[in-house]
Amino acid sequence: MSTPVGIVLVSHSAELAAGLRLLVGQIGSDAVPVVTAAGTGDGRIGTSYELVLNAIEDADQGAGVVVLPDLGSSVLTTRTVLDDHPRPDVVIVDAPFVEGAVAAVVAAASGADLHTVVKSAEEARHVRKL
Repeated sequence: MSTPVGIVLVSHSAELAAGLRLLVGQIGSDAVPVVTAAGTGDGRIGTSYELVLNAIEDADQGAGVVVLPDLGSSVLTTRTVLDDHPRPDVVIVDAPFVEGAVAAVVAAASGADLHTVVKSAEEARHVRKL
């Protein structure tokens, strides 16, 4: 199997991100690097530029990285990191946090390329629950 696309989960809450990482690990594959950047460096609620930057580096295995922020400042922080360190193989995705992460990890586990993983996460926005 080729190198999988990496996934970064950016959240205000370390517990939320850790729980989602556990979930996608159970339904995805251990082969997909899923890294969290959650909370602040000193353990508070919030987002951290350094944690996001480091998570992208940790998730990168050469096939690109999809970054899924939860809301608000996690989006702004991620966009700032990507503006400061532009890379065509790192993409922030506008998708629901849980559903988008699940779709991204399933696609990445199947060997999909970066474009397909991004599209899978984005399409999760349109999946109806009822």
